[in-house]
Amino acid sequence: MGLFGGRKTVNVDADILVVGGGMAGTGATYEARHWGRDLKIVCVEKANIERSGAVAQGLYAINCYMGMQWGENQPEDHVRYARNDLMGLVREDLGYDIARHVDGTVHKFEEWGLPMMRDPKTGRYQREGKWQIMIHGESYKPIVAEAARKAASEVYNRIMVTHLLTDATKPNRVCGAVGFNVRTGDYYVFRAKAVIIAAGGASHIFKPRAVGEGMGRTWYAPWSSASAYGLPIEVGAKMTQMENRIVLTRFKDGYGPVGAYFLHLKTYTENGYGEEYEKRWYEDTKALVGDYVDHHPVPTCLRNHAFLKEMAAGRGPIRMVTKEAFQDPHKEVVGWENFLGMTIGQAVVWAAQNIDPKYINPELTTSEPYVMGSHATCSGAWASGPEDYAPDEYQWGYNRMMTVEGLFGAGDTIGGTAHKFSSGSFTEGRIAAKAAVRYVSDLKNAQPQVSEEEVRELERTIFQPMELFRVGRNEIVAGTVSPSYILPIHALQRLQKIMDEYVGGISTTYMTNGLLLNRGLELIGMLKEDAVKVGAEDLHQLQRTWEFRHRLLAAESVTRHTLFREETRWPGYYYRGDFMKLDDANWHCFTLSRYDRQSGEWAMEKAPVYHIVD
Repeated sequence: MGLFGGRKTVNVDADILVVGGGMAGTGATYEARHWGRDLKIVCVEKANIERSGAVAQGLYAINCYMGMQWGENQPEDHVRYARNDLMGLVREDLGYDIARHVDGTVHKFEEWGLPMMRDPKTGRYQREGKWQIMIHGESYKPIVAEAARKAASEVYNRIMVTHLLTDATKPNRVCGAVGFNVRTGDYYVFRAKAVIIAAGGASHIFKPRAVGEGMGRTWYAPWSSASAYGLPIEVGAKMTQMENRIVLTRFKDGYGPVGAYFLHLKTYTENGYGEEYEKRWYEDTKALVGDYVDHHPVPTCLRNHAFLKEMAAGRGPIRMVTKEAFQDPHKEVVGWENFLGMTIGQAVVWAAQNIDPKYINPELTTSEPYVMGSHATCSGAWASGPEDYAPDEYQWGYNRMMTVEGLFGAGDTIGGTAHKFSSGSFTEGRIAAKAAVRYVSDLKNAQPQVSEEEVRELERTIFQPMELFRVGRNEIVAGTVSPSYILPIHALQRLQKIMDEYVGGISTTYMTNGLLLNRGLELIGMLKEDAVKVGAEDLHQLQRTWEFRHRLLAAESVTRHTLFREETRWPGYYYRGDFMKLDDANWHCFTLSRYDRQSGEWAMEKAPVYHIVD
């Protein structure tokens, strides 16, 4: 059996299994204990929950806070905001559900020791924008991780979850998950009555702007390997809005966020000639999307669109005007702390390129696309809504349960709920956990059954890449080339090239069409055939192999959704060159997909959008 032939099988029984220990996962773990005092709550994390997830490095703002105690905003206001930014398409029931509970989550953060900035005049939280409040967030993740650790029966760090287990007596029900320890190689079998997927969305499925040795420099966490989607897709959960990828305007080369600069420092952008450019593209944008361009605030994707048009017209680079704001010593300090507290790489890039934003206006760029359900887009699983608020068609079971029984989600995993960010993801984890506890208590004698045959078959599948390498390395020629296997990095780069060139990445300026998408699907099909020939030299490469496999499933879902939606709903995020205009008459709807792993076929359908909030 090779180097790791002596690996152990570790069996863990749980009532509720939380997959992923980021913001959503810690929220789910914390809340599950509150409602399930006597239940066994297990959290499994690929890294270490102390510093895992999208806010691992720190965060200088909580981007979703109503301020209801001061009458600043109401949940309905946030639904309207998200609906406007997503050009009319959000799950209003899910968004409202988060918004009405998120303030309580933020107040808990403060109780646990998170330093909040306050307005010295009013005593309220310091606002950065209408929805954002400023924090000293270097220790944001360790603070919430501590609450989850105390709540959990057990926390398993360094476990890569690769597959969900399905009930031997009821195929459309989950009963746990399997994976391996990325340090020891031990095989882990988690048997559970309910599973909450709170893993990360997808970075690196499109070719990043930072390549070569800088490939890990992305905006969205590079370790977010689409497990939030790969895991539920494979067991047949319906997905929604997977075409709704996000492209972000960021500081060039370091991917530093721009929100604090725009909102708090009151900076603005200009083209290479020092001109305001967004108004120049008003008529062009209106021709694509109609009255949406007149909404306030202007939807994020439409601001991207103006940026891209100005660059294509040859009037770049686009710069952020920082020289004026940085003349104020306080704003200068805030500007630097914004990066030193969460995106140190941007400060390093500026230092390396002799850029002092007090004297030089730094360049901006648009990122490669990411697929994530927790930020400003809606990709993710199709989930049942709250009993007191969701329309009948959005409600088939417990809150945040997917179309697979016993499978819940939160954070990046759940689609249709834009603009939840860190606090909203934690809140959604709490919502999902409360429902999962009720599901477990309602099971009674209908306990799920784990198939030992499936457990053993998945073990063979998971570790096959290492066996493939062990045998195939004897056939290596020319130093590294093997006729028997490809390496995980080669598979990933091949996927990125396909997605970049055929599905609307940076090399085509986010442009695609039906012909390109169909060709992309052909190439993805070939890559899927070759994916079983990825060889892993060690446990690190085995982890990379399964991260790639999750990305591959998510990427195919993105491609099929983009082909299915025959309009350009979000210009600035991507363009269907054969359907350039927004088409509310035919496409004011959600897109849904379901993958059948037995046949390998995908079923696509539309679902109605219900506008609950006036």
